[in-house]
Amino acid sequence: MTKILDGYCRVLEWLLVIMLATMVLLVFGNVVMRYAFNSGITVSEEVARWLFVWLTFLGGAIAVHEHGHLGSDMLVSRLGPVGQRLCLVLAQVLMLWVTWLLLSGSWQQAQINADVEAPVTGAPVSVFYAAGVVFAISSGLMIALDLWRTVTGQRRDDELLLVKESEDLAQIDELHLNQSQTFKKH
Repeated sequence: MTKILDGYCRVLEWLLVIMLATMVLLVFGNVVMRYAFNSGITVSEEVARWLFVWLTFLGGAIAVHEHGHLGSDMLVSRLGPVGQRLCLVLAQVLMLWVTWLLLSGSWQQAQINADVEAPVTGAPVSVFYAAGVVFAISSGLMIALDLWRTVTGQRRDDELLLVKESEDLAQIDELHLNQSQTFKKH
């Protein structure tokens, strides 16, 4: 199952690249057209905004898979393995609940706006809310799989802390780890 999720996230990463490149081309092209030719690409702002929303939600799903979201481990890191496991299970259950709320709300909004047309492109506005549906389904499955690994004991004790205080602290920890290994060699 992990290989399937890894492959799915690789596909999402390529979609993100395509979306970002399209956004850059649309926005930059629109700026050039406005200043150089006193015209513009009519759909560029609307499509770029929609792509940005999709990019954010799909990137969030990848971050869920890679445990890349920032968090606070100040309390949990001081607990023993049993406490850390219990806190992780509680956090994963809460994340599943919030993901369910996002899924149901996004689904309702997609249904409500299925007949509403976007002002410029004429596309159904439900496409905008579908990003939340795709995110919720993707991340919900990933969180459920992580919860299963935690509850069944497939997660080792050193894998119970899924977050770091910040990227800076993670880099400092890595730097200190590398320095201590260097001193041990000499």
